Amino acid sequence: MKRFIVIGLGNFGYSAAESLSIAGHDVIVIDVDGDVVDRIAPHVARAAVGDGTDIQTLQRIGAADADIGVIATGDDITASILATMALHDLKVKDVYVKVISRDHARVMQRIGVTETVFPERDSANALATRLSGTALLNYVRLGEGFSIQEMAVPEKWNGRTIRDLQLRQTFDITVIALHDVLNDRILPSPDPDSTLKDSDTLLVAGSDAALAKAANLL
Repeated sequence: MKRFIVIGLGNFGYSAAESLSIAGHDVIVIDVDGDVVDRIAPHVARAAVGDGTDIQTLQRIGAADADIGVIATGDDITASILATMALHDLKVKDVYVKVISRDHARVMQRIGVTETVFPERDSANALATRLSGTALLNYVRLGEGFSIQEMAVPEKWNGRTIRDLQLRQTFDITVIALHDVLNDRILPSPDPDSTLKDSDTLLVAGSDAALAKAANLL
């Protein structure tokens, strides 16, 4: 279990805090809106009304003991900068920040955040990727140009083994897991000598270009 401090409870921050709490983590949240704080209070370890850019306020609610910070202050770029600096001063190791533009992301990267998150862009990219190829079922962006994707087993791969296909050498992609859809079983690090079926799906990681090349087999 990790401790998270979530600053800002708009749609993104609220959802992140709720999901982290459901996953069993210790979640502290802070926002200036008392109504939204009251709504989420039953679902998190601690909810506070206050200024998430103020280091003394953050220290008082336990942010200094957090492993990870999530800053979701909406379109207030100044607030996201000040909140990041406050968490850095409190020695919070990893800080993730919701951004609203590339310029916002550049600023946050310059001051040393762990990662910037652009929910609208990432959701649009995921949808576009899924719609542009029938092989792609799910998409998770890892970073600029890299992702994890779930893809159906192409007809050409049916009956062959993962080892025989040499996917890393041929496509520069790595199989992370195999989903046996018929039995609804996820097999992490699957046996490279297991035979693929047309009812299976593969969870693969690699560059977007490499994954697109593999998906075009369908």
